[in-house]
Amino acid sequence: MWNWLRQIKDSITQKTTGLIRMQFWREAVEAIYCDNPPHQPVATELWRAVKRHNLTKMWFMKIIDEREKNLDDRAYRNIQELETYAENTQSALLYLTLEMLGVRDIHADHAASHIGKAQGIVTCLRATPYHSTRKKVFLPMDICMLHGVSQEDFIRGKQEKNVRDVIYDIASQAHIHLEHARSFSKKVPVKAYPAFLCTVPLDDYLCNVQKVDFNIFHPRLQKKNPLLPLHLYIRSWKKTY
Repeated sequence: MWNWLRQIKDSITQKTTGLIRMQFWREAVEAIYCDNPPHQPVATELWRAVKRHNLTKMWFMKIIDEREKNLDDRAYRNIQELETYAENTQSALLYLTLEMLGVRDIHADHAASHIGKAQGIVTCLRATPYHSTRKKVFLPMDICMLHGVSQEDFIRGKQEKNVRDVIYDIASQAHIHLEHARSFSKKVPVKAYPAFLCTVPLDDYLCNVQKVDFNIFHPRLQKKNPLLPLHLYIRSWKKTY
């Protein structure tokens, strides 16, 4: 369901079509929790997962509601708005992942909240070159205004210092969330760690964007790291996140 919701925004030309699809999934989730899932493969598997792991309905609804709000195709007004979006989508997905792992722990939830926010911020950064080619910019407006950067600067692919300063500020916020999540890792059940392996690609991106001096358009940031699977294995073996 996550992939279906994620792709809706990029696959539609009219907001009305997106709203119809979102409503389908909202009704599908309601039907799933009434033990009457629609005859649709994803919905059927979701119903089985809900029954097997007793997943919380609220997290599904938060994801759908936030994705629906995001159909407006406008920039985030501030970093807090971006974090709210990330909390209600990425973090909500991590809460569901924890439930599937049999983890219901306040410290794990706290870590999931920060990791989800970091993931949402990094996703916004990573998508900026792609969105810029479509003449769209979603980076927080308050940080852009702070450094005197316009949306047009990103659309034109400018690499001046003030543009890089915007990326630095936003990337730093993602790093802070990851550090917060790790600050109480000793209190998080080891059983929850597999849910947090997404921190590996987040660390990789933040490290690379620093190496290119926060030039969001640098070709290096568009290349896959062939060592990423190894880093995932090591992090899993060490039981850290």
